[in-house]
Amino acid sequence: MVKVIYITFIICGVGVFIFTTFGFVVRGWVFITFQYYYLLYALFFSGVFVMLSARKKDKNRLPWYDILMAALALGISLYWMSRAWNITQLSWIPPPSTLDFALALIFCLLALESGRRLGGIPYTVINVIAITYPLMAGYVPGMFKGVQFTLPYVVGTFAFSEAGILGMPGQVMGSLLVGFLVFCGLLIGTGAGEFFLNLAVGLLGNFRGGPAKVAVVASGFFGSLSGNPLANIVTTGAITIPAMKKLGYPPHYAGAIEAAASSGGTIMPPVMGTIAFLIAIFVGVDYTVVMVCAILPALLYYFGLLMQVDAYAARAGLVGMPRKDCPSVRETLKKGWPFLAVLVFLVFGLLYMKWGVKAPIYSAGLMIPLSFCSRDTALTPRRLLAAIVTTGKIITQTFAMILPLGFIIGGLTSTGVAASFTAQLHTYGGGNVYVILLIGMATCYVFGLVGLSMVAYLVLAATMAPALATISGLNIIGVHLFLLYYALIGGLTPPVAILAFIAAGVAGASPMKTAWTAMRLAIVIYFLPFFFVMNEALLLKGPIVESLYLFALCLVGIAFLAAGMEGYLLKVGRIKWWVRPFLIVGGFLIAFPGWMPTLYGVVVTGLGIGIALLARRAGGKLVAN
Repeated sequence: MVKVIYITFIICGVGVFIFTTFGFVVRGWVFITFQYYYLLYALFFSGVFVMLSARKKDKNRLPWYDILMAALALGISLYWMSRAWNITQLSWIPPPSTLDFALALIFCLLALESGRRLGGIPYTVINVIAITYPLMAGYVPGMFKGVQFTLPYVVGTFAFSEAGILGMPGQVMGSLLVGFLVFCGLLIGTGAGEFFLNLAVGLLGNFRGGPAKVAVVASGFFGSLSGNPLANIVTTGAITIPAMKKLGYPPHYAGAIEAAASSGGTIMPPVMGTIAFLIAIFVGVDYTVVMVCAILPALLYYFGLLMQVDAYAARAGLVGMPRKDCPSVRETLKKGWPFLAVLVFLVFGLLYMKWGVKAPIYSAGLMIPLSFCSRDTALTPRRLLAAIVTTGKIITQTFAMILPLGFIIGGLTSTGVAASFTAQLHTYGGGNVYVILLIGMATCYVFGLVGLSMVAYLVLAATMAPALATISGLNIIGVHLFLLYYALIGGLTPPVAILAFIAAGVAGASPMKTAWTAMRLAIVIYFLPFFFVMNEALLLKGPIVESLYLFALCLVGIAFLAAGMEGYLLKVGRIKWWVRPFLIVGGFLIAFPGWMPTLYGVVVTGLGIGIALLARRAGGKLVAN
């Protein structure tokens, strides 16, 4: 019975989103903004306590306290919805009555619990600090000293203001994200993940090191839809990792490839991850603008992965899968072409028609009739139910992660610490753009170590990004993407490297060995953000000719860098370790913005290639056999 109610709420919530997005009017009545946000919380946030169990042993049952928390989330949100006009017109900070304060406090505790269920103890600790900080901000020394508030004020700010859940969390979910989550849920629920995996195997499986290349491409496809690296590893990795091991890849290398490829889904258009929508809200632009800026950097990252995978396969003598074991590309497309069609339609709607948030709704609507063009994709009642459940899981998980962000936003803005932090950051950096960027990089890495990439981005987006863009003249979207990229590296970088550790578990490999290998494979992501933040042409800003020229240089530089990292150079073969630095340094300089570094890179790379070729002609003394 509870699951039926949950599915009903999901359907109603999506209906409310569509009703509001398209501006439908019933007898002259429409939702006011706060009413709309509270109604979404009632329908979606209550489902968090049904879908996400409080303890592992509750996974297959629904205890009474989960039902109670779901009922509280529903009832409180509906009550606030009924009082939305008063909340809009009158200041409910602090809450006007003891009852309103008690309900707001309960809602805060529910938000903390939802964050714990999805983000674990580290996320909970961050949120608790964010709540308690305004209560003692006046006693904190240094740049973190701020205006101090009482508990009713802090709770009211979270529950009833645009500095809390009625601000960014409501805007992201209510104005942008739900439509994309519905589109992704529909595709995944109807088998898009299996289609893209089969397509990647059919296209690349029989090439040198085929399964590894399949892992890179399939994870890019699936990750773009789900925006969840962990789900990506478990879903595609369950197939690609055993295939790589069967072909001859060491377990740690197979796990590292999957971890590195899955982490890139968050930066791969057209859907990307939740943080991309936060960027759109922070910068005040349409999501399409963020998506376009992210295209070239994402392609360069995956190109770097493919080049390293190919070089390793060549050096290790790994062949591809037998053609008979690879699905027919023609048959795969014949069965699953509707998935490609709706993705193309989504991009067309976003870029050409400028439909904005309506584009994924139109695309999801198109998917329904197109699914019946093939028996394998037909949206039967069972598949429709699976798609609804998948959509509900994605939405509720996203709500569980985003809603507690209201604590962090409120703590940063109400106390005034955001402005203080920005000023001190500029002072510590000495006005040097590179130093400030390195400080931001280090902060993102530390938060990313414990899986809090969104928190890292949020804090720096509210503090460092605007000041850095103003002081240095850097592109504001480039700065935000810079923070996003470095927020991701903690999942791959030791000592924690949660994504690599999960992939190691699937591969049956050493976690730390897998993490170090994943870090090497993902080397491009460690320096690529500096490239595009310092030259906005890589963000497709400015003349297209310049963008394509720099993109081509980066491709060349990354290809040589990958050859140096893996110890194999095309047309030369395996190379000694002391020749490899020439290619690594030269490739890096070729890709670095500016004609002087590029010129130096060409010289260094040419020197390395020359030494290798001369050695080969002289009998291969410098070439490993």
